Amino acid sequence: MTDIVYTYAGKVYLNLTNACPCRCKFCIRQNGDAVGEAQTLWFSAHSPTFEEIRAAVDAWDFTGYRDEVVFCGYGEPTCAYENLLKTAAYLKEKGLKLRLNTNGLSDLINKTPTAKALCRYFDTVSVSLNAPTAEKYKDLCAPSFGMRAFDAILQFARECKACGANVKFTVVDVISEADIAACQKLADEMGIPLRVRAYTA
Repeated sequence: MTDIVYTYAGKVYLNLTNACPCRCKFCIRQNGDAVGEAQTLWFSAHSPTFEEIRAAVDAWDFTGYRDEVVFCGYGEPTCAYENLLKTAAYLKEKGLKLRLNTNGLSDLINKTPTAKALCRYFDTVSVSLNAPTAEKYKDLCAPSFGMRAFDAILQFARECKACGANVKFTVVDVISEADIAACQKLADEMGIPLRVRAYTA
């Protein structure tokens, strides 16, 4: 059975969908069926309904995980936008702090501005930057939105920051030191912290 709620590196995660508009060269989905304590993060038939997500949440003991619940699985969480918002609202009622790990393409995916709605529930928004330019992002992450993707990511991050969320950029250390430095410069100019993540095979 596919895991909707799972643990990884001492944190609890929610896996809502396998849909994603990117095909990143370093994507961990290429390496196996799951990460952490999950058995599998692939949904065989369909993404879970909100009722299925709620049942998985209700069955989970969040004792010891109340500092942060992370929305991140084998897909881009904002591809399941309505269920993402409903689930976040449900968890907020339980007094949990929430983090969204996202590729930052929610506005293009959902064809509407989404930062304000997301920031109603998410304390932290972690945006995968991964490249310093639109050209390099397109080459590395192969977004279905093409060259539009990179500017959309930056705009989404700006809007989340303006809404008061704790916004962070991340890059994976598979890119060059020069590109990491360029990403750092861009992040500094935007006033958003950057974290370099170690690639996990």
